[in-house]
Amino acid sequence: MALEVGACVEGKVTGITKFGAFVELEGGKTGMVHISEVAPTYVKEIRDHVTENQQVKVKILSIGEDGKISLSIKKAMDPPPRTSRAPQRHVSPGRPGGFEWQPARSDSSNFEEMMSRFKQTSDEKMLDLKRSLDSKHGGFSRSRKS
Repeated sequence: MALEVGACVEGKVTGITKFGAFVELEGGKTGMVHISEVAPTYVKEIRDHVTENQQVKVKILSIGEDGKISLSIKKAMDPPPRTSRAPQRHVSPGRPGGFEWQPARSDSSNFEEMMSRFKQTSDEKMLDLKRSLDSKHGGFSRSRKS
């Protein structure tokens, strides 16, 4: 079977460098997995994710005219199972940053409720900020002219 871009194939890690891992594919061809394509998270040390002689599943990203094969381990991974509800941010005054994640609701009034809460929280924060600035300037408003 000929190697083609987009195909997922098995291979054996034959070498590891600080910038990537070399993988031997069928037919004796070798491709490279760049450090950014090793895992779906930040990779500081490749050896924390792969070892020499390890069998890995890779996706062929490109095959250059010079024969260089670019591979990805993270794109060959099965995607995580999808949930039917996407998370949404809701204002939570007690949490740092004022937000917490909650599951989405399917009703159409959800957007209006969310915008109303956002506006109310925003107005409260702006009022607190204005009061803080006024107290730092001796009670004088910034809009006051000398």
